[in-house]
Amino acid sequence: MKFSIERAALLDAVSQAQAVVERRNTIPILANVLMKADGDGVSFKATDLDIEVIDTAVAQVEQAGGTTVSAVLFHEIVRKLPDGALVQLREDQAQGRLEVTAGRSHFSLATLDEQDFPVMASSDYAANFSCKGSVLRRLFDKTRFAISTEETRYYLNGVYMHVAETGDGQMLRAVATDGHRLARVDAPLPKDAEGMPGVIVPRKTVDQVRKLLSDDDAEIAVSVSETKIRFATPAITLTSKVIDGTFPDYARVIPSGNTREMKVDAADFAKAVDRVATVSSERSRAVKLSLDEDRLTLSVNAPDSGAAEEELAVAYSDEKLEIGFNAKYLQEIAAQVDRENAVFLFNDAGDPTLMREGDDQSAIYVVMPMRV
Repeated sequence: MKFSIERAALLDAVSQAQAVVERRNTIPILANVLMKADGDGVSFKATDLDIEVIDTAVAQVEQAGGTTVSAVLFHEIVRKLPDGALVQLREDQAQGRLEVTAGRSHFSLATLDEQDFPVMASSDYAANFSCKGSVLRRLFDKTRFAISTEETRYYLNGVYMHVAETGDGQMLRAVATDGHRLARVDAPLPKDAEGMPGVIVPRKTVDQVRKLLSDDDAEIAVSVSETKIRFATPAITLTSKVIDGTFPDYARVIPSGNTREMKVDAADFAKAVDRVATVSSERSRAVKLSLDEDRLTLSVNAPDSGAAEEELAVAYSDEKLEIGFNAKYLQEIAAQVDRENAVFLFNDAGDPTLMREGDDQSAIYVVMPMRV
């Protein structure tokens, strides 16, 4: 194998691939990236046995072939090469080395046989459809903060992506919850997605897919089966196993009878919560919301460190209410609001609270209260 490639193109391709690689591996080959040169391009493949990513780049190929090299080490070398450099790569099969040359820099890296690189089993996909990058990004960005990190409830360790029946017809829906807060976001159902099975996309996959979605107008090809999901752009293909479990009936925890409505500027609210929470203990991080006629008082009382209070002007015309929340949860939910106003719908101090973005019903959030 022998080829030349621009440093910028090489860095882009290797960055996407090496991000999948786990830093600690009991199987040496999983620490490597598989590169294959053929025709007028080169592909870079990496896997952790759950996710596989393949990135392609244009290159001047003098001799076709393939080998594997440490993904993290190779990425670091390419990252530190000067901008605009032309990188030449040549496999020395006799020595088991990859020779990397750029200008006056030369590296000789240990390789492992490409035949040992694992191949992810293929899948028959039940649904194949295209979706704009901006749509997928919104679905994942507005839900991933609520993904659970508890390994015991593994079925909550991802975003549940499925087709939902609504009053406006079928929608593509993403849901995440950790039992304390919940995020549910809808998007118009793409053509040919009707037969898509509901799948739980793992947190790591969600994070990796986000890197594919930098171009809002790009069309992302999505393929879904009962066990796998694949996202593809012209240059990158990411295939992932989905979580083997049943997502809980989330509809049961979304309150429908909350009538006490508060409208507040989302940015002002998030900043005020952050300020008053400064004095609270890290363990509880509880903030009390006291609601009266068009006025919200945020307060924290931490016996060990002090107290804080701040008033905000809000639109509220219901009965007085005092309710407590985890400050971090309030901030994360408020951060999802793209519009000026956040609308909170309360019932009682012990009941879950609903939040939406202005009059937009396509994204709703639920947060459980705390005792304060």
